[in-house]
Amino acid sequence: MHSMTGYAGGAVSRALDTEIVEWEWDLRAVNGRGLDFRLRLPDGLGRLEKPLRDKLSARVARGNVTLGLRLRLTQGQAGARIDSSVLADVLAALDQVQASAQAKGVLLQAPTALDLLGWRGVLAQGPDLAAMDTDTLDALLLTDFDTVLDAFMAMRQREGQALAEILSAQLDEIARLTQAARALLDQRATDIAAHFRKALAQVQEQSRSDPARIEQELALLAVKADLAEELDRLEAHCAAGRALVQAEEPVGRKLDFLTQEFNREANTLCSKAQHLEMTRIGLDLKAVIDQMREQVQNVE
Repeated sequence: MHSMTGYAGGAVSRALDTEIVEWEWDLRAVNGRGLDFRLRLPDGLGRLEKPLRDKLSARVARGNVTLGLRLRLTQGQAGARIDSSVLADVLAALDQVQASAQAKGVLLQAPTALDLLGWRGVLAQGPDLAAMDTDTLDALLLTDFDTVLDAFMAMRQREGQALAEILSAQLDEIARLTQAARALLDQRATDIAAHFRKALAQVQEQSRSDPARIEQELALLAVKADLAEELDRLEAHCAAGRALVQAEEPVGRKLDFLTQEFNREANTLCSKAQHLEMTRIGLDLKAVIDQMREQVQNVE
């Protein structure tokens, strides 16, 4: 069992060509109904999005996962630099604007070098990734990401094992309460029968009732009051829950559905209880099931 929450990160420094490349990963996940990846990569490293998504998809089945990568150089090109391609685009656009203005007799003031440097993207910060050995850089980053992903999955597994222990204890408590309810059935039947006999005696004193009709009504009440079926289903759900806790594949959705089934049976038990002690057991069941549902929301 794995939790949907987890975190891993790490900073690395490597020599590449004439530069010292430093990067830092930030991988984290929180609960989610499905599987959602959000990647934040430096400009120029968009080509890594697919291999990174593939690595995550192979090991993560559910949750909202955010992956961030920061990359910088500590020498050479680490400072501000002019992005030649962006500058060329800006100059071409200026030429087009000037030509259009001249054709209409409009005189425009020529921009200064400072104006051009202020254009977005012309003066770039950080490494010039296009000028680096991209194959080597990509291999370094993807290999290092495997280590980060291993740490991330290890954390999710540790939290998952803790969840498995909590869920197992809650299933044990549900099973204990179910057995307590089953042990109470005979006493409850006796108490309800006594209540019925008392009510019947009052009715017979106040009116002339048809004994056959009274018998039919009592039989219907007895059927409606029977809780054996609900207790059988609760026991079956406990067995299914224990199997899911021990399963190797992601079971969060199945456990979520199972808690709904548990809650349905507990509600029925409470509505049919007609007995103080049985009602208390039903309320205790609902409390444990609610606690279990909260924990299940964290399971992958």
